[in-house]
Amino acid sequence: MLKLQGSYVAMVTPFTKDGEIDREGIKSLVEFHIANGTDGLVPCGCTGEAATLSHDEQEGVIELVVETVAGRISVLAGTGSNNTKEAIRLTKFADKVGADGAMLITPYYNKPTSEGLYRHYSTVAEGVDIPIVMYNVPSRTGISMAPEVVAKLVEDVDNIVGIKEASGSLSQISQILNICGDKIILMSGDDSLTLPIMAVGGKGVVSVAANIAPRDVADMTAAYLKGDLEKARQLHHKLFSLFKVLFIETNPMPVKAAMNIMGLPAGEPRLPLTPLLESNIPKLKKVMEGCGLLK
Repeated sequence: MLKLQGSYVAMVTPFTKDGEIDREGIKSLVEFHIANGTDGLVPCGCTGEAATLSHDEQEGVIELVVETVAGRISVLAGTGSNNTKEAIRLTKFADKVGADGAMLITPYYNKPTSEGLYRHYSTVAEGVDIPIVMYNVPSRTGISMAPEVVAKLVEDVDNIVGIKEASGSLSQISQILNICGDKIILMSGDDSLTLPIMAVGGKGVVSVAANIAPRDVADMTAAYLKGDLEKARQLHHKLFSLFKVLFIETNPMPVKAAMNIMGLPAGEPRLPLTPLLESNIPKLKKVMEGCGLLK
């Protein structure tokens, strides 16, 4: 069952030295996150390099994460595509193998109209039974889904239940929550804005930083949800420099570098993404040390 709140990790996809999926690494990361209080896992999103996974690989990662989690926390599978038929195939697969929900990015590159966005999401959602979470990230897709479109989708389609919002606009996020009220669960898609977003009604985050600091991100969101605002603020400020440095280059290049430094399974990104520049490694390490991630 999908409990969409708290800290969901936008999981990296670890690769072996020869560029193949590191299945044992995936299992290890699942256990690492469960042990550190993570509420849910999101395999095969942008951070998971879904754009360079074949469909067979994407399905294999989703199935492996679901099997390894074994119902202990929620799995929100990344099944988005700029091709509606492909998104339907991937989402049906996630449903079949037991994912708790599916997260679908707004179609990228082809820049659909508001009507196209509505029909894309409604068509996918109506073909499955699992909950659907929309993902608005204009910096990746070239379009931003208007709050009115979000509101119409959650009004018309029963199993569209949430949105990961990474527009960077608190105004847009506030508009969505004003229009939709309790009909939608809104999750931050930007680590540095998680606390402000929760302050206006968001329920948590789909986090990049939680790949390397899962306990602190989980504690920050849990503290806010319990009303311990001071603890939540303290953790926000502790992690703020980490939130920023993880985007010193294109995600997931910095977080994969950080994981490799920590000895966590990550490997190198797939081309066209590249390993983090050597000149940025000292900057990353300095911030990681300040956050207590290096011993």
